Amino acid sequence: MALQKKICMLGAFAVGKTSLVRRYVDSIFSDRYLTTVGVKIDKRMVTVSAAEVSLILWDIAGEDEISQVRTSYVRGAAGYLLVADGTRPATIDVAQSIQQRVEGEVGKLPFVVLLNKHDLQSVWSVSAGDIAALQRAGWTVQMTSARSGEGVEEAFQTLAERVIRGQ
Repeated sequence: MALQKKICMLGAFAVGKTSLVRRYVDSIFSDRYLTTVGVKIDKRMVTVSAAEVSLILWDIAGEDEISQVRTSYVRGAAGYLLVADGTRPATIDVAQSIQQRVEGEVGKLPFVVLLNKHDLQSVWSVSAGDIAALQRAGWTVQMTSARSGEGVEEAFQTLAERVIRGQ
């Protein structure tokens, strides 16, 4: 029987969490914007070190000035993907805030930061210095694009491996 691991998708409003899950689970991308209300759950099997692992993906509604991510949704998670929008640097600040709250309320969990929308190079606003600062803080940062699929498989696989190794 496969291991089951709860993985949460966290980040600011409209950074591409749902699009990343749809690209990963269903291999599709839609330009139509759908606001997530509460949480949407999907599942995908992966292989980590010859073990079958069922990733239970919790796509949690984004955070904005009005509402914060409910950290209660993160309870029981094995890890999380912290998504920011590379065209909106302020979403990195939101990601840092979410990470601090999650760590404060549920403890340290493996996570990977995804700088999404990497296909939008003409409006990309996150500098190499910004990325280096996150890496110096010990964060694993990966570039992704839900539209093109760039880095999506690798991002989920990286987190799955960290979760299984307990890092």
